[in-house]
Amino acid sequence: MGTHSDVGRRLDSLPIGRFHRRLALLVGLGLFCDSFDNTLSAGVLASMLDSGFSTLGLNSLFLSVTFAGLAIGAAFAGWLGDRIGRAFAFQFSLALFGILALCAALAPSMEVLIALRGLMSVGLGAEYVICYGMITEFIPPGRRGRYLGLLGVFGGVGVSMSSILGWVVIPALTWRGMFVIGGVFALGAWWLRRGLPESPQWLAARGRHEEAEAVVRMIERESGVEGKIGTPAQIPPHGAGAEEEKAEWVPITVLFSRPVIRRTLMALVLTVTCLFGSYVVTGWMPTFFVEQGMTVSKSLGFNAAIMSGYVAGPLVCMFIVDRIGRRTSIMAFGVLSALFAGLYPFMTSPALVIAVGFILVATVASFLTLGLGTTPEFFPTAFRFRGGGFSQTVGRVGLIFSPFIVLWLFNSYGVLGVILAVCGMYVVVTVLNGVAGVDTSRDALEQIATESESEVVATHVTSAAPQTTPPTS
Repeated sequence: MGTHSDVGRRLDSLPIGRFHRRLALLVGLGLFCDSFDNTLSAGVLASMLDSGFSTLGLNSLFLSVTFAGLAIGAAFAGWLGDRIGRAFAFQFSLALFGILALCAALAPSMEVLIALRGLMSVGLGAEYVICYGMITEFIPPGRRGRYLGLLGVFGGVGVSMSSILGWVVIPALTWRGMFVIGGVFALGAWWLRRGLPESPQWLAARGRHEEAEAVVRMIERESGVEGKIGTPAQIPPHGAGAEEEKAEWVPITVLFSRPVIRRTLMALVLTVTCLFGSYVVTGWMPTFFVEQGMTVSKSLGFNAAIMSGYVAGPLVCMFIVDRIGRRTSIMAFGVLSALFAGLYPFMTSPALVIAVGFILVATVASFLTLGLGTTPEFFPTAFRFRGGGFSQTVGRVGLIFSPFIVLWLFNSYGVLGVILAVCGMYVVVTVLNGVAGVDTSRDALEQIATESESEVVATHVTSAAPQTTPPTS
């Protein structure tokens, strides 16, 4: 049995222990910081506009640069995590936006702030990819749903805290105080998680078997089962055997090879839908309320009540996903999101608007959490982060154009047109997920890794072969 396979199976067979809980907490803190920093824009931009520091045009540029940075960060995290290591990428992304957030608090002009925001967003986008990837590689499959739900709760609390602190901090300390808080949170989380080990699956895939074995033994010790589950991974001797075991660097084109392309397309559809649906529901809800005749103040009050579903949905995930399975859960939340998105435009009484809106946000948040959290499972270790990163890159590039899409739908067909378009997306992705039936078991991933790497190698050999021409008479 190969060492990479042994490491993965030993990790998968472990009960949840102290290491897993510490990892989940520290990964969750990173996602909290991401969500906090990513959603402080609303209060910050309004404050800067009111004080004359910015203009509507510059505010729009600030948002566009943020979306672009998130897309670049997702792609960058995929390359960095697969090439240099999960642990380095995990720390680098958090340090990047933590330091730059503090720099942003000192920005002398809006133009400088926009440039800093673009760089910050690279770290933000990277963190989303890395957090979900770390859960995939360290948490056993039987409990993974619970911890993905926990990540969603951390993200939801980050969104809520950003709104609450913005309400208190901005009047007292101006918008600069929000960037200081975001930077301090991020650097605090960076310091706490500095001792997290490298992924043993990545180490084994890169031929660093002794290091992988040491990490696995440490995790087994902290789980209280050292020597009871599985057997130590076979460490090949240095020399030819070790070279044969060491995985080659697989180019990103592997995502479009025959064994992998179906998984890549499914990951893309799932990621685009969950990001776009979440953006429409959470970003345009107050506008929909105003269109229905509410005042702005009442609209914001309704929105605050409904947005608590952003925490409630992932909280439900923690308790049901591992019971019914992640794929079944995604399909269930996809159906519920489509159903309540279809019902929502027809609600007129305040009680029903809040109740249906709350359930809609909860199901959309659950679908977002599971969508982003399960796509890394589609891909083998050697290109897992690039698979997840590529999917999020495409999804976040789509968000750059989404305001124009939503505005066109809104002007042409009203609230009903926007919501029904989102409803249709959830229906399509749910059907595709059911039909595709992507197998995320370890055996399936190992087979795909072998097939895809063999195909890429064969392609390179063919393209590199010298071309001969028949002799001419």
